[in-house]
Amino acid sequence: MMPAFTRIPLLIALICALGAHAQVPEKKAAVSISSALDGELFYQLLLGELNAREGEPGAAYSLILDAARKTTDPRLYQRAVEIALQARSGDSALIAARAWRMAIPTSKEANRYVLQILIGLNRLSETVDPLKREITNADAKDRATEILGLQRYFARASDKKGAVAALELALNDYLGAPGLTAAAWTVIGRLRLEAGDAAGALDAARKGQASDTKSEHPALLALAIMSTKSPQAEAVVKTYLEGKALLAVRMDYVRALLENQRLADAGFQLQIITTEKPDYAEAWLVKGALELQDRKMALSENSLKRYIELTLPKKTGATRTEANRGLSQAYSSLAQIAEQRKDYSEADAWLKRIDTPAEQFNAQVRRASLLARQDKLEEARKLIKSLPEKTQDEARQKVAAEIGLLRDSKKYKQAYTLLSDAVKRNPTDYDFVYDLAMMAEKLGNLEEMERLLRSVIAIKPDYHHAYNALGYSLAERKIRLPESKKLILKALEFAPGDPFINDSLGWVEFRSGNMYEALRILQEAFKAKPDAEIAAHLGEVLWTLGQQEQALTAFKEGFQINPDNETLLETLKRLRIKL
Repeated sequence: MMPAFTRIPLLIALICALGAHAQVPEKKAAVSISSALDGELFYQLLLGELNAREGEPGAAYSLILDAARKTTDPRLYQRAVEIALQARSGDSALIAARAWRMAIPTSKEANRYVLQILIGLNRLSETVDPLKREITNADAKDRATEILGLQRYFARASDKKGAVAALELALNDYLGAPGLTAAAWTVIGRLRLEAGDAAGALDAARKGQASDTKSEHPALLALAIMSTKSPQAEAVVKTYLEGKALLAVRMDYVRALLENQRLADAGFQLQIITTEKPDYAEAWLVKGALELQDRKMALSENSLKRYIELTLPKKTGATRTEANRGLSQAYSSLAQIAEQRKDYSEADAWLKRIDTPAEQFNAQVRRASLLARQDKLEEARKLIKSLPEKTQDEARQKVAAEIGLLRDSKKYKQAYTLLSDAVKRNPTDYDFVYDLAMMAEKLGNLEEMERLLRSVIAIKPDYHHAYNALGYSLAERKIRLPESKKLILKALEFAPGDPFINDSLGWVEFRSGNMYEALRILQEAFKAKPDAEIAAHLGEVLWTLGQQEQALTAFKEGFQINPDNETLLETLKRLRIKL
């Protein structure tokens, strides 16, 4: 809303327009001012604005609204509404808006003010007429779009059920209208979903699709319902996809599948998209990421390079930011593929191409990691130290990155020293205190590790990593197993279903002699998160139970995921297993 003191220049411009017999800017039916602006009206307008400026909204409102009625000028009606709204007088604003709509019945702006004010006043039952006018005021070819847009008016309505009732009444005449039924049911379904009525929303989606199987709108509604964990909605989506479906809707379906961890189904849909439209860039990016996760390196590399090929020529205009973000993701994934085959120079070349500010720091850290893996640790540390640090957060990130390099290079003593300095500077930085505890463990100082982890819990009682680390450490040493289990269960309270914490729980059950319970938990953990350390624990439990073939399968899967995992290598060595 414009402040009052800026209104005087606008008032002068308006007076000039009125005095020149200005035409009212309505699209359908312009209304001419029938007489020149006389002195009385001039001073009435001036006095109205001065009252508004001096904090007398009641007088200002009356003067401006009276002037609006005399001139039938929509700008004055709008100004009267604004004055009332600024004074928090919804009823007065509604009177002005309705007067405006009565004076100019075809005015879309007047009707929208009436509708929005009624919703703001929570007089939802009175919105039926202005909702109908919104549709009838639209050109016939735009009515489906206008119907779909009605939901936005109720975004801030507190009574969603009342909003649904009003909308259903307003749209009743369109629930059988050719070309409009699907849109009408869709918008009803969306509002029902906002009101928490997923079953009612699904019913609307089904009715909308029954009226027009080619319309994408019921399918999009069904996708939104799917995100509320209502799998029955998927049938509506699939029915639409059986026809000549928009690829954008199929892509939205892919995202829903990925959100529900249905990776194989998502891959199948991506294959359809890239076959039907080989130049659909985004599908190649998602396909490449999915193939990388599935460790199909050659396929992933081809998909990601195809995405880059399609995207680089279009890296202009409004899509530039989005394209840069996608390209950074592709470069990062290609670097990961090159790194896994130990082609460090190619991995570095891909990382150098990342030019988005948000990703550059991580790219440089990964470049440093590549140097460290080539036994160039000091060069890697210099690269980290050369990064800019305009803020305290950037400075902290640099310290964390250098610690990561030292840890990964097994320079535990140096990492411990660097962490100790960081903790001295900020004793309440629980992440660094936690990392310091982990370094103390690596150096064999288990008493200090326990002391530090308990201090983390004191600083941040919901820090589940600390509970899990301490519980796992006790289980690993086969001491205080009841306390170990209690700590791990506490961690799960803060992070339910976390596969790494479930791995710890499975391990303490194993140490406690509960073999089959350990097996069950570890199998679920590995299914949720294929990880080399979880595979090591699962394999050892299977081996102990005499299930050697299954154990070897688990060990091999873990080795494929990360052949350098310390826990896996130590387990294989201790059990004298050669893969």
